[in-house]
Amino acid sequence: MSGSVNITSATADPALLDLPWHLPLDAWPNENIAALPKGLSRHLVRFAHLSGRVVAIKETTSEMAKREYEMLRTLQGLEIPCVEPLAVITNRTNEDGEPLNSVLVTRHLKFSLPYRALYSQTLRPTTATRLVDALALLLVRVHMAGLFWGDVSLSNTLFRRDAGAFAAYLVDAETGQLYPGGLSKGQRENDLEIARVNIAGELMDLEAGGRAADELDPIRVSNGIVNAYRLLWTELTGSESFASSERWRITERVERLNDLGFDIEELAIKTDATGSTVRIQPKVVDAGHHQRRLLRLTGLDAEENQARRLLNDLDAYRLAYGDPASDEEALAHEWVVRVFEPVIRAIPRDLKGKLEPAEVFHQLLDHRWYMAQNQSRDIPLAEAVTSYVQDVLRHRRDEATVIEPATGSITIPIDVTNDDVAAAAGDTSADDAQDWRLKV
Repeated sequence: MSGSVNITSATADPALLDLPWHLPLDAWPNENIAALPKGLSRHLVRFAHLSGRVVAIKETTSEMAKREYEMLRTLQGLEIPCVEPLAVITNRTNEDGEPLNSVLVTRHLKFSLPYRALYSQTLRPTTATRLVDALALLLVRVHMAGLFWGDVSLSNTLFRRDAGAFAAYLVDAETGQLYPGGLSKGQRENDLEIARVNIAGELMDLEAGGRAADELDPIRVSNGIVNAYRLLWTELTGSESFASSERWRITERVERLNDLGFDIEELAIKTDATGSTVRIQPKVVDAGHHQRRLLRLTGLDAEENQARRLLNDLDAYRLAYGDPASDEEALAHEWVVRVFEPVIRAIPRDLKGKLEPAEVFHQLLDHRWYMAQNQSRDIPLAEAVTSYVQDVLRHRRDEATVIEPATGSITIPIDVTNDDVAAAAGDTSADDAQDWRLKV
């Protein structure tokens, strides 16, 4: 690096000094660039290697870079799904002393992809609908935090697989404006209309390029974000009245919100003067109900739908093998040791970058169920693992770009047995009577 630059960063990484900041971003040498799929952007964005990981670098003005850096840090504090800001680089000059654009550096979100990379040949209507549903949920969470996004689109979002659905993460926050007092209905509707128009345009662009299935209707799909958003917003914030004799509906409302992945910190309950009518109103709603329960019980960190699926398997395990008097945390530890960890260890090393562990486990459960339906018999987990690895996982493209993230799932250490090593190599000839995988 020649010349001098100003680096603003919350985490000190000396490797930032080794990147060629004296060169325009489009002239960086290949040795610094990571070849990853990118979404559409009004700014030049490139991926680069940094300390064994991958970062996204966006050229923009100094003011916009600083503003977006602070906004992303604020959103992280509010637990809004978004990329992690690493640094702002200003005062860049080339070798002739001419000024270069400032840049914003963010950490690449492992196992995430832009929407254009989530299909192999053409975008199917079902995939497009799932993307829009994920974006609607993100927009609800953003609005509940008091953020007017201002440029809602599929291009400004990254998606991670989440047990058959997608989880959306905010990427571009340069137009965002935070209102501590919350958003008005007009501000929310404006953001929603921006999303509807942008999504329709993005899907029409794919359609014009022959990258969308013939049956895909961009207008219908983009209108779907309006319906999905309003249904979810009403469920989370709307009030409900019922007769005092139907107090069970309070529990039903809470359970519906939990099923959507939200926890209630406070619930306002009022009765009328006669005491015959009850009115309830959720006051504070937090996302991640199943994520938090899974993390509390097992130490595993997963997306919301993945967490729900893993908890279902954990609950089934507890019913089948648990002692009714056993502690829930103890049974969860046993499930991790006997079920989850051995399955993940059985994935060959060269395939571990295909999908994140929680998504692998979810897909394995689906694969085992389909095998059982097709063959009309119970499928031992060892057999399902072997079939899934050879017939499904091996043929997927890698969705991981970083082998060791800065933070990962907290797992429970267990001993590796010879049977585990054999299973990882695809050998199922070990003594079946002693193999836990035949018993769960």
